[in-house]
Amino acid sequence: MSGLKLFRTDTTGSGMTEVAPRLAEVEADVQGLVEAHMETLLGVRFLASEYGTGPVHKGRIDSLGLDENGSPVIVEYKRGIDAGVINQGLFYLAWLMDHRAEFEHLVLDRLGMMAASQVLWSSPRLICIAGDFTRYDVHAVHEHRRSIDLVRYRLFGSDLLGLETVASGSGGMQAARRARRQAVDRATAGIQDASMVELESAVDEALLGLGDGVNRVERKTYRAYQRLRNFACLCPPQRSKLLVYLKVDPKDVDLVPGFTRDVSGLGHHGTGDLEVQLRTPRDVERAQNLFLASYAAA
Repeated sequence: MSGLKLFRTDTTGSGMTEVAPRLAEVEADVQGLVEAHMETLLGVRFLASEYGTGPVHKGRIDSLGLDENGSPVIVEYKRGIDAGVINQGLFYLAWLMDHRAEFEHLVLDRLGMMAASQVLWSSPRLICIAGDFTRYDVHAVHEHRRSIDLVRYRLFGSDLLGLETVASGSGGMQAARRARRQAVDRATAGIQDASMVELESAVDEALLGLGDGVNRVERKTYRAYQRLRNFACLCPPQRSKLLVYLKVDPKDVDLVPGFTRDVSGLGHHGTGDLEVQLRTPRDVERAQNLFLASYAAA
């Protein structure tokens, strides 16, 4: 986004006016804007602002939230560049992991029993939103075992906000090992045949290969693929097909019976209103443009 230029068209004089990017005057301006619209901007349900970590730890978490997979989320903000933003966030993340009951009580109070019972402690997240990041920050994200997103912001004019994901990391080796173990366990138990194992692997490879910064989150009923927020959810194989749910508007797709289905308003595991049914490797190829559209939308 540092190189992005935004222009406003003048429909009366057929001219163009550049809208200059700027940083917020104070950090609290960014925090207030994001907290007021956190689910729209980040796919995270807002829980608390300036959350105190007690007299011993003596900290104050900028924002606490819960993402669409049930993962606890800490959001830290910096007006410009701050070399300590990741370490500060990890300091709070360590506190959070030691105070799970307190967090679950907060979720219960704000979002209800269902959300509190489904908190996913295997994938806590740190989102850092700042004016910019150093190359050392980007390197640290890829080396660390925690799920960390670096998001650069810019304000344009008086009413436009831009967010750009600079780097994402998810402790990928651990997630990959878990996914392989689960696939082997299912195959060993005879829950699926070899063709379904291969098909699941092909879908996984296709979704992870869409671009940098794709994180994979394992839940019992689905596997989510994130680019800051979910763009695809893969359900465990059925007898003869796989179901993938995408963040694509079904109204923008020529639905094909037996391949794509509008599930908006229907209950299902994972997130997304477009269901894609995959039975063969050829179906994975047919779905590639839909995968790309959902990835781009995220």
